[in-house]
Amino acid sequence: MNTRSNFDESLKELKSMQLKMAGEAETAIKNAMLALLNQDIELAHSVINGDNVIDDLEYEIHEKALMLIARQSPVAKDLRRLHVALRVSSEVERLGDIAVNIAKSAVHIGNEKHVKELIDIPHMMEIALEMLTDAITAFYSEDSAMAQKCAEKDDQVDKMFGELVQELLTYIPQNPDFTNQIIQLAFVCRFIERMADHSTNIAENVVYLETGKRYNLNA
Repeated sequence: MNTRSNFDESLKELKSMQLKMAGEAETAIKNAMLALLNQDIELAHSVINGDNVIDDLEYEIHEKALMLIARQSPVAKDLRRLHVALRVSSEVERLGDIAVNIAKSAVHIGNEKHVKELIDIPHMMEIALEMLTDAITAFYSEDSAMAQKCAEKDDQVDKMFGELVQELLTYIPQNPDFTNQIIQLAFVCRFIERMADHSTNIAENVVYLETGKRYNLNA
């Protein structure tokens, strides 16, 4: 096998590792949200304890990417591919941290009766998960058009975040005993908003990979 074929095979392996990492992060986020909605403390703890899997994958991806840069001395788009691989894996690792933070909020709330029916927060999460799926698909297929489509949804998540937090804070005066829960739910909204931001960052890296230029897709 020639040098180019070896390099292409290594890139393919790197992408497979990143897809696995993204899948682990997505599963962790979904389980964290289920733990919150169903007040499943055991599931929340499993999300928290499983974060090392995502961290280990990030380490392996970084090691492989840096090794390829050192050994192959790639240029142009090949170098951008490895640079983007490093950046995307860091974004996905932060998504894993978000799953942990949501799970911790579920633990803090515990079995306390919810101060309001949780409908809007899962809807916000649904949009953020769509963004994540689009961003990872765009990264895998190097599709800048899909990447831009993903980023367009970020404004919708931002709007929902502002409205939900404002609504939650109005519950405190009438429900002072639920202050901790209300604050935790506001934190969850913030975590979801950050999740959308990380997906947008992945999308921006896809556009950079294709164009060689940095764009703020939220501008």
